[in-house]
Amino acid sequence: MKKIISLLTIIISGLSFAQVTFNPGIRAGANFSHFTNNSSQSYYYWDYDYYPSGTNPTMDFKTKTDFYIGLFGNIRFAKFYALQPEINYSRQGTKLDTNINNWNGQTLTATYVGVQLVNKFYFNKFNVHFGPTLDFLVEQKNFDAENEVDLGITAGLGFDITKNFGVEARVKKGFVPVYYFNGDHSNVTFQAGVYYTFNMKK
Repeated sequence: MKKIISLLTIIISGLSFAQVTFNPGIRAGANFSHFTNNSSQSYYYWDYDYYPSGTNPTMDFKTKTDFYIGLFGNIRFAKFYALQPEINYSRQGTKLDTNINNWNGQTLTATYVGVQLVNKFYFNKFNVHFGPTLDFLVEQKNFDAENEVDLGITAGLGFDITKNFGVEARVKKGFVPVYYFNGDHSNVTFQAGVYYTFNMKK
């Protein structure tokens, strides 16, 4: 018990006397996004001209590749922890894989501007990060979105190549339905990119 109390005292003391720093930065990279699929992949219509005769219509949501770019402020409270608010522009969506006539291969685009509050934990040059996301739909193409706001969570890993430059990989999962087709479908986005942190003058 004394060892636990001593460890907590050291951590609290470190946080108390640590110099809090703030550094702005920019992040950018590729999005690999899709909408969630239902467990059932069969969809039924009254109009049989939509799909080949004698078959059941099917639809899968496949990966769409696009990009993201954002600004962040890294608030370093301790050597091992920082809070990083972000503003991001993210082009997401999905591709349709279906036997419904004129739909196969179509790309549905949902573009968001959002805020993220990322908690970053540092282990030497590596960092683990996660936090909530709130995205606002600013553009939709080839479909009508169910909601114009998406609430979700993001988690990922980063590696500092230099003091200022690093690479990152994240997954972002939305919980608010973005598209309805025989059920609700939400956003899933994998991100791979780079970030650069600017030094602030003391």
